[in-house]
Amino acid sequence: MKRFLSGNEAVAWGAWESGVLVAAAYPGTPSTEILETLAPMPNVYAEWSPNEKVALDVAIGAAYAGSRAMAVMKHVGLNVAADSFFYAAMTGMEAGLVIVNADDPFMHSSQNEQDNRRYCKFARVPCLEPTDSQDAHDLVGVALNISEQFDTPVMLRLTTRLSHSSSVVDLEGVRPAPRTEKPTYRIDTTKYVMVPGNARRRHPIVEERLAKIREFAEIFSYNRPELRKLSLGIVSSGVAYQYAREVFPEASILRLGMTYPVPVRMIRDFAARVDRLIVIEELDPFLEEEIRLLGIPVEGKTIFPLCGELDQSIVRESAIRAGLLPASAQTPAVHPDKGELPPRPPILCPGCPHRGVLHVANKLGLVINGDIGCYTLAFLPPLGALHSCGCMGASIGVAHGVAKAGVTQRNVAVLGDSTFFHTGLPALLNVAYNHSNTITIILDNRTTAMTGHQQNPGTGRTLQNAETTPAELEPLVRALGIRRVHTVDSYDLKAVESALKNCLEVDEPAVIISRRECALMPEARKRWVPLRVNADRCNGCGLCFRVGCPAVVRSDQIDSKTGKAKARIDSQLCTGCEVCAQVCARKAILFRAQLAEEEGVE
Repeated sequence: MKRFLSGNEAVAWGAWESGVLVAAAYPGTPSTEILETLAPMPNVYAEWSPNEKVALDVAIGAAYAGSRAMAVMKHVGLNVAADSFFYAAMTGMEAGLVIVNADDPFMHSSQNEQDNRRYCKFARVPCLEPTDSQDAHDLVGVALNISEQFDTPVMLRLTTRLSHSSSVVDLEGVRPAPRTEKPTYRIDTTKYVMVPGNARRRHPIVEERLAKIREFAEIFSYNRPELRKLSLGIVSSGVAYQYAREVFPEASILRLGMTYPVPVRMIRDFAARVDRLIVIEELDPFLEEEIRLLGIPVEGKTIFPLCGELDQSIVRESAIRAGLLPASAQTPAVHPDKGELPPRPPILCPGCPHRGVLHVANKLGLVINGDIGCYTLAFLPPLGALHSCGCMGASIGVAHGVAKAGVTQRNVAVLGDSTFFHTGLPALLNVAYNHSNTITIILDNRTTAMTGHQQNPGTGRTLQNAETTPAELEPLVRALGIRRVHTVDSYDLKAVESALKNCLEVDEPAVIISRRECALMPEARKRWVPLRVNADRCNGCGLCFRVGCPAVVRSDQIDSKTGKAKARIDSQLCTGCEVCAQVCARKAILFRAQLAEEEGVE
């Protein structure tokens, strides 16, 4: 049957049809939808793990046990899982293991745009790259076969454009029959126990394996030359192949479905046939460098950008500048008329429970070390309430380091509940163990919000919607050695300020758990009640604008004394969180109770 699928959906179907039994991941754009698509399918176990390392260890364990397995993560997630990635490359496994890695050129939702093909070369792990959704589907099964043939994990590398673009996929729609008997775990300590003595014996085996895979790359059916005019030869892979074929329809192209290890003889033969050889690839000059190491003259990043995402226009314009295409090949850019729409920078949603907490921390003049999550958006004006942000879980360690450096300003670490479970736990343990006066605010919005409301260990439900024991933050934090723990309602600004001041008065670690579900969750939506401004009381002071809520806007009314625009609340956006009402010094914004009293509602 044929289906119109995104690359991520195609990977999920490919995993199911290839008999993957266990799949684990941590949600992260652009890879999140893979497990969300796979989880409801029959006869498969899928989980959100606390972080990517745990997810990969889970998949490795399943593969050790003889079941096909898959781990899924975005590119920076592989940094977290790197230890496991490398030991799996050393040990091999009993059944196929595919690691789906989604790189993010142009950093659509990431803090860097690293090229994880580098990891494959580092660990001696094969890397496969699909060019469309059909490839994404098919290469899951191919990767598992390669994994089992050569006793190695295999990376399937996606990029954002491929993950989120859709094309027609021919599905089989069937899954191998499940085993009727439980597998027996095969014990082989020399293979799976990586003490130095065993690891030393495994390393030559890994290098011999790589040599065999290099030979396999020469006959790999997804590595194929498309010979047309020989004046120009292009080596390409992934979604960049689609751009290359569209911009250079008459050129000869060597399309590589396996980008590590590269097929050396195939590349040499292709290069010998063409007059000029170039590489079109996103991000690093990975293939370009591999070809240069063969002593073959090749061009790549001197023509095409090193940074950011490619598209047809960028490839075409770069080719014209390099003389690969005539100026007449330029196509007119199409810019749709956007009218008078105002610019809209990324901003916290109306009613976001993080807004008030960060407003209070900013009001108290604290240096706020942020983390990866919705709250990262608070660095933008008017909140301007985030002063560092590096990677998942870094906020606590950075704030602790600042405190140990002797800075007089108190630093606050801010991170979400899911991020705390991901990598915040060991950092907070370090704060307690090495004792600094770091204040940590855990913004507990009862979900993993930034990637679309996925479950986490604190929500009480699993990816496959099974009820489970929720992790309780308060006893968990105390068990790590934190004695001063406050729990507050994120919408109660007085309580937040009181808790922060209490923590600031003592020279010891402290944690504030600020709890309120994400305003976009169904249970929160049921309670939305838009607020209203009493224009007679408002003098346009602007305090309410500083909280940065898109529902609070400047009206056309100008105060006669201040000459400033008065506030107005957009009823289509307002959730009724009352943060702005608490901030308003003139009590011009009516609380819910006041609105109900006006309307005569009990």
